[in-house]
Amino acid sequence: MTLASKITVARLCLVPVFAVLAARYGQTVAAGAPVESLRWAALIVFVTASATDGIDGYIARHFNQCSRFGEIIDPIADKALLLTGIVTLSLVDWGPGHWRIPWWLCALVLLRDFIILGGITILYLTHHMRHIGPSWVGKVCTVTQMFVLGWVMLRIFPSSLIYPCLIAAFFTAWSGWLYLMKGIRQLRMPRVTAPQP
Repeated sequence: MTLASKITVARLCLVPVFAVLAARYGQTVAAGAPVESLRWAALIVFVTASATDGIDGYIARHFNQCSRFGEIIDPIADKALLLTGIVTLSLVDWGPGHWRIPWWLCALVLLRDFIILGGITILYLTHHMRHIGPSWVGKVCTVTQMFVLGWVMLRIFPSSLIYPCLIAAFFTAWSGWLYLMKGIRQLRMPRVTAPQP
């Protein structure tokens, strides 16, 4: 296993650590005695895990450590961290007045990823799978979702969560629609034939 892949696996291992710390902090908030050290610990773990995404990619590209395992595990680790953050912070309060990600945004994010995963499975099983590169809308979608997570965890903005959540929801729905249309177009194309040995 390359160093880049080890860093990716380490990021994946940090996901449950973040979830436990975040849930534990939510319990202290619910009990009326927030333990801020838990909140900061969860935030540090999340930021550390997020930072390793750039580090493992840099190492893989600049030290020729690209591997098939890395190509598979890297997006899994990225998605696991993001989805765990969104789901966890939609289930527990991180401040007074139900300071959490609204359930409808969490549901939209999960629905989008379920549709994408299901579409990829259908394309693969029907031999229509071709490369689907990331679009700028998909990248903005990820950034807006991360921004919502930061908004909730840092709690430095006094204004309502509704505005960043609506922006994230817009790009989540838009990117999901674009991926769906790409998948439908690929289904209408000729099947991909496997190369002859």
